Amino acid sequence: MLAVSNTSPISNLAYIGRLDLLREQFPVLWIPLAVRAELAAIPDASVRQTVENAVQAGWISIRPSRNSALLQLLTASLHPGEAEAIALAFEMRADRVLIDERDGRMLARQLSLPVTGVLGALLGAKQLKGITAVKPEIETLRRQARFFIDSDLEREVLRNAGESAE
Repeated sequence: MLAVSNTSPISNLAYIGRLDLLREQFPVLWIPLAVRAELAAIPDASVRQTVENAVQAGWISIRPSRNSALLQLLTASLHPGEAEAIALAFEMRADRVLIDERDGRMLARQLSLPVTGVLGALLGAKQLKGITAVKPEIETLRRQARFFIDSDLEREVLRNAGESAE
């Protein structure tokens, strides 16, 4: 499965020590240069090292986006990492683009790109039996990565995981 990622799914899972959940679902995860720069600027040294180890191992691979017209259009309303990730996914005809931010997800869908994010990755991990439950992972994301999830969305994700929101 050809996948391109924005910064947040990688960094959030690295913060909670679960970056391996992406590797199990995506043998190679492509990132554009802006995402690489954002990941290199993460303040937590251990998180940066976890990401760097994945890059050195080759399963997170870097590729510049070359569609300057699309990039210019996307950059008008998105951060550079989101814009480049969407442009790269579009260029590569990716099977999936990993992005958490609402505006980025909306624009990716307008380009007919299949979208998922960290919550979708957790659901995928549960289906692949990489984790036994999604709820504790969401709670860890909140505590360690300061991840925000709307309560309605959380209930929906937990329902899709076959778990109770209680």
